[in-house]
Amino acid sequence: MAPLAPSRSHPAAAPTSALWAGAIAQPATEFAATTLPVLAGQLPAGLRGTLYRNGPARFERGGTRVGHWFDGDGAVLRVHFDGDNAVGTYRYVRSAGFVEEEAAEQCLYRGYGTLPPVSIWQRWQTQIKNAANTSVLALPDRLLTLWEGGLPHRLDLETLETIGLDNLAELQVSDTFTAHPKRHPRTGKIFSFGLVPGGNATLKLYRLSATGAVEKTSSIPLAGIPLIHDFVLADRYLVFCVSPVRLSPLPALFGLSSFSDALQWQPQQGTQIIVVDADSLEAIALEAADPWYQWHFSHSYLDFDGTVVFDVVRYNDFATNQYLREVASGQTSTPADAQLWQYRIDPKTAKILDQQCLIDRHCEFPVAFGHDETATTYLNVHRTVPTPVDELFGAIARLDPKAGLTVADAGEGRYPSEPIAAANPANPQQPWVLTVVYDGTEHRSELWIYEGNELEKGPICRLGLPEVVAHSFHGTWVSE
Repeated sequence: MAPLAPSRSHPAAAPTSALWAGAIAQPATEFAATTLPVLAGQLPAGLRGTLYRNGPARFERGGTRVGHWFDGDGAVLRVHFDGDNAVGTYRYVRSAGFVEEEAAEQCLYRGYGTLPPVSIWQRWQTQIKNAANTSVLALPDRLLTLWEGGLPHRLDLETLETIGLDNLAELQVSDTFTAHPKRHPRTGKIFSFGLVPGGNATLKLYRLSATGAVEKTSSIPLAGIPLIHDFVLADRYLVFCVSPVRLSPLPALFGLSSFSDALQWQPQQGTQIIVVDADSLEAIALEAADPWYQWHFSHSYLDFDGTVVFDVVRYNDFATNQYLREVASGQTSTPADAQLWQYRIDPKTAKILDQQCLIDRHCEFPVAFGHDETATTYLNVHRTVPTPVDELFGAIARLDPKAGLTVADAGEGRYPSEPIAAANPANPQQPWVLTVVYDGTEHRSELWIYEGNELEKGPICRLGLPEVVAHSFHGTWVSE
């Protein structure tokens, strides 16, 4: 396949001197299936399966740069391990918007935080591009790339060829589908949701078969138009925490502002906790709580006493949105710290029974390994405390319920992605952890593999990627 932009040399005109900005200064370059060289250490013989990662990889077209990190065109990294070798592939998702803008060589669509370079009278007529850039869902016969403002895109599991939009056998073209579906660990059923806009939005719930076909839907009315990115699955309950962010719809609808700029922080409304029965998909409890904002939840479970416990990366306000907007420019200056908190609620009333801070330092992208109170959480943290506002995460960490927090510093100028746990069949309590690392000092990307319980010892294997992979959001591991 033809590359979309060269990336062998360091970009000559990065948006800023920040080392991490080199990974997004120019459009990422695709690469076909390539055996990855071992730069250090050794591939674990038992590591067999496939890593998929998705993230925004093209931020400029025709001289126009997107206005938010969320608006870059999505590209998927696939790395397959067969016990002897690791083979990597990296391809853009060929959404309709991507193909059209590629042909026109200019920005034609609106995005979450981007307006096209046309007159204000033309903006309201421009469509919103499905960037397909946030996460992935691996199904037996296809890979879905997820972007919560629209339907998923279907990709070939091996070649990453884009086949088209996927309606999951029932959804409408106007439906949306979260970037964070949850698979039930016992039944294999997949739970998801989407927001239906209107004067007051509707939360549309989906339960899917293990193969990705919608089996049941329901709807819950909401107050205003909130921003809901993730939710909790705890055995027979779903939990939604609706933070007090509301969209001012008219400016966004008529192109007077981007959707990002039209979102307002309204702390007086508090956070609403909604508990849903996973079988009927009906809301069974609603309760107000103090205001906070979250993008991501971590592990959750139904405790022996019938209470629901969940971990959440909690922000005190919505400044995180401005910080993420600045990432696209290559220069960040807005403080937006979050900590990992644990909540215990009564699912019959949605009342908070207990809450505690688990990690009192800025963290994000939590990934749980396990499904009960013994689960381990892997996530990204900064190398130092207090948080450097002009840096991206430079370390991964492991939170063990008994041993506490262990931090693996990637080193100066190195930026690891969300850490993904891969089960070790020979040692179920000791997973491998995989993270894609951008080395800003060398302008290259690598894939690092750790022993999950011994992060502090550093990676046991480092693999070289043939091109720079842009900072990505979310991924998944599929065992053979």
